[in-house]
Amino acid sequence: MLHFLAQAELYLPILMQGVYLTILVTLGGFTLATVLGLVLAFMRVSGFRSLSAISRVFVIVVRGIPALVTLFYIYFVFPDLGLSLSAVQAAILGLGIAYSPYMAEVFRSGIEAIDHGQSEAALSIGMGWGMVMRRVILPQAIKVALPPYGSTMVMLLKDSSLASTITVADLSLQGKLLASSTFENTTIFTLVAILYLAMSLPLTALNGWLEKSLRQPR
Repeated sequence: MLHFLAQAELYLPILMQGVYLTILVTLGGFTLATVLGLVLAFMRVSGFRSLSAISRVFVIVVRGIPALVTLFYIYFVFPDLGLSLSAVQAAILGLGIAYSPYMAEVFRSGIEAIDHGQSEAALSIGMGWGMVMRRVILPQAIKVALPPYGSTMVMLLKDSSLASTITVADLSLQGKLLASSTFENTTIFTLVAILYLAMSLPLTALNGWLEKSLRQPR
């Protein structure tokens, strides 16, 4: 135990350099996935067959491709098409695209869980579709969508380690490089696991607090 603590004090500052990039990639990818997911969900429930079909095809295709392949395609193939991105930019874009279908399904399920009679009543009194979504449907849909939404964010945090495959020096890559140079595999990867857990637990706690707050009567 004393050996572990002594080694942890030595290696933690190096690993913390990767924590910054892990958080950056996670927040960037999650924001992009949320925006794309909302757009896809709105397209799916818009009532326009063409938009609904485009959204459905996008979700099926992207969800059927591993996130790792998406990252590789953006980082290695896009330059051949004239679009060169940095490793961090490619990681954010790739994870955002890869997770957008899951976000779309989360939002769609939340929207469709609301009684259609409410939207019909709102439309009958002169509300437009946008106002109905903003004032009637979405406030209720959030309560339904929040648990899987929070879980998806935790999953994306863990999958941000895939960014190391395209040379992003995140926590997982820093751990791998450090372990290969020091051979302190047990200590280093234990620290890596603890750091990922330390980042995941606040997200889980925040999600639980929001769920509890939204369930309280106002």
